[in-house]
Amino acid sequence: MSEQPSAPLSIWRGIVLPQWTDYNGHLNDACYMVVFSLATEQLMAGIGLDEAGRKSTGHSIFTLESHINYLLEVRQGVAIEVRTQILGADAKRLDVYHTLHATDTEPVLAANQQMLLNVDMGERRSAPFAASVLPRVQALAAQHQGLPKPKYAGRSIALPG
Repeated sequence: MSEQPSAPLSIWRGIVLPQWTDYNGHLNDACYMVVFSLATEQLMAGIGLDEAGRKSTGHSIFTLESHINYLLEVRQGVAIEVRTQILGADAKRLDVYHTLHATDTEPVLAANQQMLLNVDMGERRSAPFAASVLPRVQALAAQHQGLPKPKYAGRSIALPG
């Protein structure tokens, strides 16, 4: 994990399922978060917080904040992938940026930024990442440090003026 990546990680792939679509025939707004949550679970596995890691460390990840930008329509049956970039990390938190794409294409269909918190599940309180997890978090954050800041990262909702 010491080399600089040329792009965010392709972390999750799937198909837009019929139960994820709405009356407009496209991905329901709530189901974008389902997809991004599945990608976050894959990220957790990659840093050592899969089911076995959560059991051995007694830690898990909670989402503190999430923001979604819906950019292009996504229809039922489309093969999709989520690409993930770590924007920052400290001893307890990860600032994660996901983009949704039709598989192997470049246009961003949606973007999601999440602030994730490491939690000691015994105390149900924030805690530093476990010794087995922190080096993986740090390595991934270091790999992504040189990537450009994504267009929609850090946005807030407000009317102009």
